Amino acid sequence: MTLASDLTVVVASQNRRVDLLASLPRHEAPVVLVDNASTDGTVDAVRAAHPAVDVLALPRNEGAHGRTRGVARAGTPFVAFADDDSWWAPGDLARAVGIMRAHPRLAVLNARILVGPEERLDPVCAEMAGSPLGTAPDLPGPSLLGFVACGALMRTDAFEAVGGFDTVIRFPGEEERLALDLATAGWGLAYVDSVTVHHHPSTRRQQPGRRQAGIWRSRLLTAVMRLPARDVVAVLRAAGRSGRPGREGILRALPGLPAALRRRRPVPQRVRADLRILAGGSGG
Repeated sequence: MTLASDLTVVVASQNRRVDLLASLPRHEAPVVLVDNASTDGTVDAVRAAHPAVDVLALPRNEGAHGRTRGVARAGTPFVAFADDDSWWAPGDLARAVGIMRAHPRLAVLNARILVGPEERLDPVCAEMAGSPLGTAPDLPGPSLLGFVACGALMRTDAFEAVGGFDTVIRFPGEEERLALDLATAGWGLAYVDSVTVHHHPSTRRQQPGRRQAGIWRSRLLTAVMRLPARDVVAVLRAAGRSGRPGREGILRALPGLPAALRRRRPVPQRVRADLRILAGGSGG
């Protein structure tokens, strides 16, 4: 198989026309662009400038679930996620697919992420490299219970088996629920620093406080969907103690609670044990 038949790059975007026009030519595989109801002329501009890009123009903003639509559209065994302001380093998509094929239990490969023109290592990558979960013998790097979507290569079968990104958790913080479900199903997630993603953060970004509120919203709804009741209470208390972003996150989570409760399926003990290890507690 060629890389083109193995892999698609799925990009989800909204109102980042300038960033997309600059980043799309950097992808070394076919691209599906999921446009979350942009109003800045993104769809027409991309179709005119990059006719080879498959544009899926959604009539409303579906958040992270748009990526699930993009994966279904792609139909390839592997999918690399990218943001409108990120791209995989030359040659590294092919290298990452080779690693995935050599490790059949690996569902998510999280690459090393270099930020900005100065290529600073994203701090989350240092945390992943030092994961206290260690390295399973059948994985190519430290085991994870999370990932960063813009730096992730995904095995499509695993992604679809657990439902992909859902309609409850939006942006940001959408990765946690998916990671928990993959681990519950027995799939592996690993950090591999031999492949690289470049991320040049867009100037069109949410204000930090609003972004933090969105993260708390996702964290709370994920807890409702997948964690024991005592842990849900702990997340709620932590949100309340975190100040205005946490309190705003609680309020923003309320409309999603009925849907989260309908999808509630707490993770098994072995996954909770790994969560405790990551939190610095005992795995027992």
